[in-house]
Amino acid sequence: VEWSCFPSFLPLLGEAVLDKLSLDYTICGLDSGKAYYVQVSAYNMKGWGPPQASVPPFAIPSNWRDYDNQAPRRRGQAEALAQLLGQVKTIHEDCTCHEPCKNQPLSKKHSVSKSLKHLFHPSSKFFKTLKRGLYLTVVFYKDDNILVTHEDQIPVVEIYDNYSFLDMQDFLWFTKVSYMWDEILRLQQSIAICEETSSCILQTRFKMLLAISQMQGLLGIQDLGQVFFEPIKDNQGNILIITLKEVKTNQTFENMRWVPICKLQTSRKSVSSPEDPTALDTLLNSVQDKLAYHQRSSRALSPGLYLGYLKLYSTVDQMWVLVTKQFPNIFCHVKIRSNPNISREEWEWLQNIAIAEEPIFAEPEAETPQNYFLQELQVAIKELMTLANISLEEAEDFHLYCKEVLDFGDQVSFLLLLPASDDVCAVPGQNNPYTPQSGFLMLPLQIFELGEKR
Repeated sequence: VEWSCFPSFLPLLGEAVLDKLSLDYTICGLDSGKAYYVQVSAYNMKGWGPPQASVPPFAIPSNWRDYDNQAPRRRGQAEALAQLLGQVKTIHEDCTCHEPCKNQPLSKKHSVSKSLKHLFHPSSKFFKTLKRGLYLTVVFYKDDNILVTHEDQIPVVEIYDNYSFLDMQDFLWFTKVSYMWDEILRLQQSIAICEETSSCILQTRFKMLLAISQMQGLLGIQDLGQVFFEPIKDNQGNILIITLKEVKTNQTFENMRWVPICKLQTSRKSVSSPEDPTALDTLLNSVQDKLAYHQRSSRALSPGLYLGYLKLYSTVDQMWVLVTKQFPNIFCHVKIRSNPNISREEWEWLQNIAIAEEPIFAEPEAETPQNYFLQELQVAIKELMTLANISLEEAEDFHLYCKEVLDFGDQVSFLLLLPASDDVCAVPGQNNPYTPQSGFLMLPLQIFELGEKR
């Protein structure tokens, strides 16, 4: 493959030799708005054949943003968030410095002091059994081994005793905190000095921070990993919030040891019946599934342009996103092509399709970029509908989201396929064919958004 800025191919701008027979090759590092000519030569045992010009003979690199000069959605957001976080830290530091001068009720000071003192008391140990409450457990794993105490117990600390209900918003708040493991002490101070510490919400969240600090102190590590997307509950009123982390180094933990997962599962004596397992038994029985979820949720897509299917489910206070178990950190998707870029001409063609009253079909003989793109889209749509168990008849009212291309970095981009407007978001009571057994998961929207950022 050879390319040049001149039809004579003198001088050559670049060339590449493909070891395998391939019908596509991506030329990188080209300048937008400049014409490039491409020709291809084939090689066999008799040598190189004459070069064949591409059809069309030249192309002008462009991007879909050139169509209406649309600015990147996230431009400046990281800087703005960093500035905002810095301002919040400064305000909290000022409040902390002036805290001794404030007149707060003695009962609150005594309560906070007692709670903090509890962290450093020699009796602060892991829980062996659960007794109707909210708990935090960490699952550290390395290869096929899991980290346990010397009593072969998965590390568990108590968050709130006699607490059998976990508000979804509190759980989502805890999940966000998992992105700030090294800021737990500052968060504790922020909540402790708040004048509204009598609030049940703040009390619960303060206890969550105390439990995190306790777990960090007992393990001797700040990063407790990624929060699993749903807590485990049992009929005894116990709730387990789970964090997962893969340990890839030979890191050692004081008073802890590694044991094979299968050995732990077979040797642990259950204190419950199979029909009514405790939260800890449920965790141990399903730990492989949770580790698989954790590994898959950090998988990166290979460079390319993808077609994603957006399907939501909602209740009064929560919304869920449909994902596959293989890629729980991204929409249900299929790959359209290896080149993530959509040209201005392709995007303009998509805009025309969006307003067309009659369906547009591919012309097998037409050798135009738009026709090639249409063929790629048609193949991808059929593949995606097969993946989502949707017939082509059901998909007749589906449409492409043509407001923007979703860019995930420089190497991955997405087009979204949307159901009919009435079906984008389903409500409870409607038939839901997507179950874990069918290879799908329903993730809370906030968990999905956080997972995408990992």
